[in-house]
Amino acid sequence: MFGKRWYSSTIRRPVVSCLEVAVNKNRTGEQNRKSAYTPEAWSEDPFTTHIKLDRNSAVPSPFRTAGTFTVTRLESSAGLPDRITKLSSVPALLVSISLKSLPLRSYQVWVADKVIPTATIPPFRSNVIDFDAEPSCWAGKAFDYVHYTVPRVELDDIAADLGFGVVRSYRLSVVEDDLVLAQITRSILPFIGRRDGPSLLALDQFSLILGAHLLQRYGVLQKMGKISKGGLAPWQKRRAAELLREHLDGRIRLTDVARECSLSVSHFARSFKATFGVAPHRWLIGRRIELAKELLRQTTTPIADIAIQSGFGDQTAFTRTFRQVAGISPGQWRRYIAARAIETENPA
Repeated sequence: MFGKRWYSSTIRRPVVSCLEVAVNKNRTGEQNRKSAYTPEAWSEDPFTTHIKLDRNSAVPSPFRTAGTFTVTRLESSAGLPDRITKLSSVPALLVSISLKSLPLRSYQVWVADKVIPTATIPPFRSNVIDFDAEPSCWAGKAFDYVHYTVPRVELDDIAADLGFGVVRSYRLSVVEDDLVLAQITRSILPFIGRRDGPSLLALDQFSLILGAHLLQRYGVLQKMGKISKGGLAPWQKRRAAELLREHLDGRIRLTDVARECSLSVSHFARSFKATFGVAPHRWLIGRRIELAKELLRQTTTPIADIAIQSGFGDQTAFTRTFRQVAGISPGQWRRYIAARAIETENPA
């Protein structure tokens, strides 16, 4: 349908790859920028993918991205033979972060079909370009980049919550030393393309953090208004906790929970943290670990089964997260609790 498959990748969400989504020509820019309070906004699932190219890879000239927030690591051992143009099916920003250096005259960027002069590209330098300018690039040497596609509708939601007016444009940035983007990228890099990678909730939260930074550093902003700093109302707190507990595996979008609380996504995320002290995906991890501890304490269920019952994709992900929270593995924790119970029943 889309021609020869030219890459090998590990995709977190197997429904589509970010390179196999055709542009939806029936949706206009204004339709794509509907209010974030409607079900149409934030409607598609975010995902991550890691694409590795070699000398035999035939890269298509139009490099199309999906109409959702995506994180794509594009890695090549040989460079690009030809210039490629990057397109989005919705109004969006393209944020690109270099992971390795590129020597002088081995990298070029075009914006609105005009060459942007570049020198040597050091690691973790960033580009921020509006997809409306149809950015294109060429790299003659091996490269490794992380690309974020950030839909404008999501940025508009964040801007409204922060009290900004409509953000009509974003400052062009090429090979900039942005320490925040570098740190954000380092934090997600180990999880890109992994089957046990970030949950939908975690990716939504990540996109909010990234979006807020893009707005404040690159957005051409109007005067900031007053921001409400309150938390969730009691009924919103109950409903949010109820929905999240029903989806321990994290397969629920922030937009779904926010809609149930009659809030925008950005407003909900900020109010949730003000109420619970942590972001929704971190709160959910805490509930998973609580359930896992109960099962470890009260049953002899195998750890692999407890991982699934607690909302983790597999035992490896469960063990890694449990160790991060508790400081020891699930098996060690179970043995420690069992030993303490014996000591309590048989005091010296």
